[in-house]
Amino acid sequence: RIYKNRKCRMETCFDLERCRRTGFKVYVYPDSGEKSSENFRSILASLRSSNYYTSDPENACLFVPSYDTLDRDHLSSDYIHNLGAKISRLKYWNNGRNHIIFNLYSGTWPDYLEDLGFNLDEAILAKASFSDNYYRHGFDISFPLFGKTHPSTHGSGGFLKANYYPPRRKYLLSFKGKRHNGLIYCYTTHYQSCTWPGHCTIVVDVSPNDAHATSLLHNSTYCMVPRGRRLGSFRFLESLQAACVPVVLANGWKLPFAEVIDWSKASLAWEERLLLQVPGILRDIGDDQIMFYRQQSQFLWDKYFSSVDLIIRTTLEILRDRIYPELARPTYVWNTEPGPLFFQSTPGNPPATYPFYYDVQGNGVVDNAHVTTPVTSSSAPIVRLVKNLVQTSACVEVVILWHCGKTPVPEARWRLLVPQDGGKEIPIRVVDDHPKVMSRRFEPRSFLAPVVLSLDDDVTLNVQEIDFAFDVWRSFPDRIVGFPARSHYWNSSKSKWVYTSKWSNSYSLVLTGAAFIHSYYLRLYSEWLPDKLRHQVDETSNCEDILMNMLVSHVTRLPPIKDTSAATEQTNHGGVLSRWSDPRHFAERQTCMWNFEEWFGYMPLVSSATRFDPALYKDNVAITRKRFPKIE
Repeated sequence: RIYKNRKCRMETCFDLERCRRTGFKVYVYPDSGEKSSENFRSILASLRSSNYYTSDPENACLFVPSYDTLDRDHLSSDYIHNLGAKISRLKYWNNGRNHIIFNLYSGTWPDYLEDLGFNLDEAILAKASFSDNYYRHGFDISFPLFGKTHPSTHGSGGFLKANYYPPRRKYLLSFKGKRHNGLIYCYTTHYQSCTWPGHCTIVVDVSPNDAHATSLLHNSTYCMVPRGRRLGSFRFLESLQAACVPVVLANGWKLPFAEVIDWSKASLAWEERLLLQVPGILRDIGDDQIMFYRQQSQFLWDKYFSSVDLIIRTTLEILRDRIYPELARPTYVWNTEPGPLFFQSTPGNPPATYPFYYDVQGNGVVDNAHVTTPVTSSSAPIVRLVKNLVQTSACVEVVILWHCGKTPVPEARWRLLVPQDGGKEIPIRVVDDHPKVMSRRFEPRSFLAPVVLSLDDDVTLNVQEIDFAFDVWRSFPDRIVGFPARSHYWNSSKSKWVYTSKWSNSYSLVLTGAAFIHSYYLRLYSEWLPDKLRHQVDETSNCEDILMNMLVSHVTRLPPIKDTSAATEQTNHGGVLSRWSDPRHFAERQTCMWNFEEWFGYMPLVSSATRFDPALYKDNVAITRKRFPKIE
């Protein structure tokens, strides 16, 4: 049995057919009544809040015991005795098949062997400090080692706030460790032309001051991460967050999530026996490479390790890719923005349909667009708008969402109202959907193009404004690109974020009444966001633009993009007629922003002071030299 379990693979020790029958669902056993640590309670809470969670064990693909298995050092106060017997009595244990066990600390003094003190049988082990000798490739998961104070949800971001260049900091290499009741730091500066050992000044500072330790990390280019009692070390994640490039000295350590993360882009693994060569090697690494390491470290921290919730979500996504290899995300998805947690992998949505991977795949950005406009009245402005749309260079289809109380105008009538002269005829489709709620405008549909121009029916935009905005979007396909803008600011007296429609020199939202949006975000809005947020939008018939902007900025960590337009100078923000004069409308939007912020756990909106204008915009030159003169 021991030999068989050591050879476990997904094909031999995991019931894949069960998962294909039930879908990828996770069941957590009811509370065992045993003691549990704060970290383990966070893990269970994250699993129960996951989109994959099910309360019905008969429909589950993966099972998680509710016994705390994180600390298996029998000298620890969190150690549970006779755990093997208790777990084996679980109703669905089935020799561990389709179960996962989480562990941070294995073994005990003095050897700290990789022993959990009970038989795993055929269960998957998600374990920190995994060594290559015990790691079952393609079956177990190398888990990160995190401390008792690690945030449960919404952890703080990386400490790199600006890309200072050159990127070298005060200290070349530092180390933070513990000895007795104090902290030990060892560092050497950049500016000493010396070799190590013997010719450098090595400073050892013993202090219990955590602020001092944090300061050292922030002022070091590289941070040494040697093995601790076990192979893993808390220093690894600390260095990652501080954008201090980890230099790992732990032979055989399987780094966290190494199955999908390319750690060579964010850290250096070094042979322990060649320790004395480290300073010389580090000095030869160029500034560009240091900057690349540093930026990648922040991406990995923010996407995978900043909270227990992200760690668990990443674990589930790795397992999902194994169970459904046809839906598995490519390696570059795991190692480039925005990461796999926003990659809605389905058979009909290959990577080419996402707004982030055009450069990675070497593909050009699409050169056509789809237009969708909700109609709330049967007035003439919608006819003028559609006439302009079919004359644009990129439009391939117009979809009219009929939210008006009157009977919809037939498509044949639209072809008469909007005559098209020669060339390719742009189809005009009318959708009389029910219920007529605000979120329907972002419902994924069978579009002919991956980008959607979302318009209100009373927008006034000419052909050149639309063509110019589309040109801008093609340079930034992962952003919302549009015309009317709004902003938010921090009110220190109320200690709250405040929504404002007042004109200023910056903005953080582009209203979706006139904006280009990649269809990928429509899927995220409709399938990834919780129902309660969309329900609030539908109840108030308001705030859909705030929610979409917060979603896109949450994914990209970037602001939207505002284009100039002729209407901007003449009417209220691109001609979008609004209800700003109604105090209730404004109060609803403010409440929406607070509720959305609470769900995201932070304020995802990012401010920008950039507006895109056409070349030669309002320059005193001949109009024939201008490509978009009508925007002026």
